[in-house]
Order: sequence, then structure tokens, then C-alpha cells
Amino acid sequence: MPKAPPPGDVSAGTPADPPAGSSHPSRRMFGRIAYGVIAAAAIGTATTYSVRAASAKGDLSSNLTLIAPAGAGGGWDGFARETQQSMRVEALANNAQVVNIPGAGGTIGLGSFSTMHGQADTILATGTAMVGGIALNKSPVGFDDTTLLARVAEDYDVLIAPADAPYDTVDDVIAAWKKKPKDFVWTGGSAGSVDHLTIAQLALLGKIPASDITYIPKSGGGEAIQTLLSGTTDFASCGFNEVSDQIEAGRVKAIGVAAPERVQGFDDVATMSEQGYKVTLTNWRGWLGAPGITGDESSQLLDILQATRDSAAWKDALERNKWTDVWQTGEEFAEFVKEDTSRVEKLLKELGL
Repeated sequence: MPKAPPPGDVSAGTPADPPAGSSHPSRRMFGRIAYGVIAAAAIGTATTYSVRAASAKGDLSSNLTLIAPAGAGGGWDGFARETQQSMRVEALANNAQVVNIPGAGGTIGLGSFSTMHGQADTILATGTAMVGGIALNKSPVGFDDTTLLARVAEDYDVLIAPADAPYDTVDDVIAAWKKKPKDFVWTGGSAGSVDHLTIAQLALLGKIPASDITYIPKSGGGEAIQTLLSGTTDFASCGFNEVSDQIEAGRVKAIGVAAPERVQGFDDVATMSEQGYKVTLTNWRGWLGAPGITGDESSQLLDILQATRDSAAWKDALERNKWTDVWQTGEEFAEFVKEDTSRVEKLLKELGL
């Protein structure tokens, strides 16, 4: 299982720190110092280090901090709080708490977390948005600066338009988009997010240059819907769970879902693949352990996460949020991260980001 590289290791693709006495610290070193300050401030407000240190040496289920690298109300926050609730309901963690460290596609939280060497009683939510955030923000830290634990769940984006829009299929959208590509305004999550990348992949499949995409990033599905209803944007790509209630209420129209099969309860919404556009990106979510934790500590965390994933409370969360179970650990998870990173970086390059 991947662990943090030793000091000066260049295997993660970043330059080694300069020799002692250099007056020009590397970007990587500067990033770690800044992230360390953020980490201390954020985690310090949630719990005391004495309690955390005691739990880290023994039973990790006695005190566990879950970091959501985003603000309250976002996708990572929801994922972390559903995990917290399932752990509490099933008595899998006596004092599970969530801390939010938002910013830069999850890389502020990641950077903070990378300074928590050996702090086994803290885990970090991760996923597709972080893969994009690392590449887009040229983050000085990455997955190699953590301990990979598990990929847990994924959800899918859905292409939506105002309810009265003259488009019913992806073909309708592509045909109109091709005529005046820069006049069509899209919205979704942050630049480089799975929403943005889903639109890019759809454009490429429709033979529309990614450079012609006009995209207005928003903080989530709620804001995106408001821009649709106000006429500021023409289309949005959002997580299905973020907008399912608006689709059900008839306020917006679902044109296609980027899933391998139709979403249960919304059987009339065809997949993009069914319509001839095989959009393969998914918004996966999982957990990372701190760098430098022991094999025993990693096993303890995986046992807690496995028990949570197998619980009735978590299965209920999957159903409510329209999430799909995609449990992966070990080398399988590591290989997935590698492949997803390559795929996302390619799309970002095609977008010119």
C-alpha cells in the first residue's frame, strides 16, 4: 500500500528539497510549511491533540477524525457526514467527528493532511475532484504523500436543462451546440471538477473542440440550477443526487445520465451511453490515511471502513444519495488511482487547463 516517500524522494515527480543552508526553499518545502499551519489550526479547533495522541496509540475506533476537504454542504462534506453517521449508528467509532478544510479542489485539505505524519486517528475524504485539483493547481503534494485506504462509492453526473428547453436528447444538444459552440453556456462544479470534465468528454465525443466550451463554475448543484432558471446558463452537468429532487419536481429536464445503467427511480432518464455517447467519468469517493502510519494502524482503519461499508446504515445512505458501491483496497485501488489520474490529466490538457 503506498506510503509517504522519504525526505528528498523524487518518485512523486516533484523536486527534492534543496541542501541544508540553501536560501531558496523548494515549492514543495514551502507548501508543506503552509499546509502544516492550516492543519494545526483546523484540526485543533475540533479536538485536543492529547486525546488524539492517546487514541492513535491504541484502538482507533475510540476517537476518529474525518476530514472533508470542502465546505459544509458540498459532496465531500455529505460523504464524510454520512460515513460519520453510519459509524455512530452502528457503534463502529465512539467519537467520530468531521472537520472541513475547503479549497482548491481538495488540495488545501490534502496538503494539510500530508503534514500529519503518523497520525492514524485522522482520515481524509478523496475522489475525482481531488485528482483534478492536484493536476489543475499543480499541487506540491499528491496521493504518494498519504496512505491509500479504500475507494468506497461513486455517483454519476446528469446533463440537465431548463424544463422548457427545446432539447430532449443528447443528439439534440450536440446538434445545436455544434452550430454555435461558444454561444452555449454550461455550468457545474469548480473548474477541473467531474462536472467540467464530463462536459469536456461529451464535447470530444460530439466532435466539438474542448477549447470552444463556455463554462461557468459554481459551488454545487443548487447554484447551477439557479443559473439555469434565471437564463444565465443553458445547460448544467451535476451530480444526480444534487439535482434529483429538482428533476422530480419538474423544474429542470434531465437529458442524459453519465452512468452505465439507468438510475433506480428515474427509469425514464436514458444514459448517455444508450444515446451513443459513452461518457465514462464517475465521481468516485474514498478515504486516505495519513503518511507514515503502521501496517497495523492501516489494517485497523480498513476494518472500521469495511464494517461501515457493510452496515445497514451505510446501505441506506447509498440508496438515499443514489451512490453506487465500488469498494476497492490495496493494489487494486492504487492502480485505479493511477489510471484515473492519467485520464483526468489528459482531459484537462485537452481543455487547455
